Amino acid sequence: MSEAVEVVLVDDHHMFRTGVKASLDAGVRVIGEADTVDEAIRLVRELKPPVVLLDVHLPGGDGGGGAEVIKACTDLLGETRFLALSVSDASEDVVAVIRAGARGYVTKAIDGTDLSDAVRRVAGGDAVFSPRLAGFVLDAFGAAAGDVAIGDDELDRLSAREREVMRLIARGYSYREVASELFISIKTVETHVSAVLRKLQLSSRHELTRWAAARRLL
Repeated sequence: MSEAVEVVLVDDHHMFRTGVKASLDAGVRVIGEADTVDEAIRLVRELKPPVVLLDVHLPGGDGGGGAEVIKACTDLLGETRFLALSVSDASEDVVAVIRAGARGYVTKAIDGTDLSDAVRRVAGGDAVFSPRLAGFVLDAFGAAAGDVAIGDDELDRLSAREREVMRLIARGYSYREVASELFISIKTVETHVSAVLRKLQLSSRHELTRWAAARRLL
């Protein structure tokens, strides 16, 4: 069994932190908690965890909330990844923390199983977003990456089902959500994703999202 991913949990509501800790599975372990910008910066720099679960709106600091925490830890982004966890689904909040350097953004409506999976995916280098939020990021960063013409030869490599799976995965859906959406098993989703990455010569979900966004396929 692989070691649990160590996480620092940052939120200014004690009851919420307690609930998050109780809902995470055995593959994720909270090693520290903070409830202000200043305490979060201190703790993250001290513990250097693989993942920080970070609320967007926090007291303290210069009023910059979660984005301020990330900016203060920019030099750690190679070893520590930030996953925003917030009640807010406002586009300005999403874009602000992603611009600061967060690797993903999920809302507090997420369940414990999916949150645990999101933590592991972020620790592994993927970018993770709640499905409805991915569009904000693509709108904000798609053009900056440079528009790329859709290559029919690239899409022709994928079957119709693989294209469906590709679009959902690129939008930030979990394997379980894709399986539910398309009425197929999670194992089948995994098989399709592996085929898509192989055919497009990509190595991760993050690269797939960038590939699809650049071609306006979402």
